[in-house]
Amino acid sequence: MHEAISGMIRGRVHVYPLRVYYEDTDAGGVVYHANYLRYAERARTEMLRLLGRSHASLQEGEDQAGLAFAVRRCEAEYMAPARLDDALEVHSRVTELGGASVAFEQAVVRRTERIAHLKVRVACIRLDNGKAARLPADVRETLRDFLSDSQRDVSDGNANG
Repeated sequence: MHEAISGMIRGRVHVYPLRVYYEDTDAGGVVYHANYLRYAERARTEMLRLLGRSHASLQEGEDQAGLAFAVRRCEAEYMAPARLDDALEVHSRVTELGGASVAFEQAVVRRTERIAHLKVRVACIRLDNGKAARLPADVRETLRDFLSDSQRDVSDGNANG
């Protein structure tokens, strides 16, 4: 049951299924644009959980300082509206891995139609002071598996990010 809630891994892509509820829509039954950001956040959270780490485990670890991810940059393009009761999937892939940040490309898909595309960079920060912190080695290594071979070569040379 845990895997179904967290989605699934297909190759180097995390797939997170969701349904559009009434609360996600405006009076016309169309998904409000900010909700795509929520869908993307949920997908990244469930991807991390499926890979064996949760936000809670990051907050509790790392020399008691605690870590968290904060969105540093986000770009969204909307191609078609999602509507009430639509079954959607958020496809997430890691495109860049820095020493303290991770870049994702995320697509919100209805059947085979891409309806939104997001590029998101998250920074790993320390909770006690809000400053950038290196990604924990286990998280970095797990996310590295999602990079293409050419992206891995670039990532290996980029430890500051």
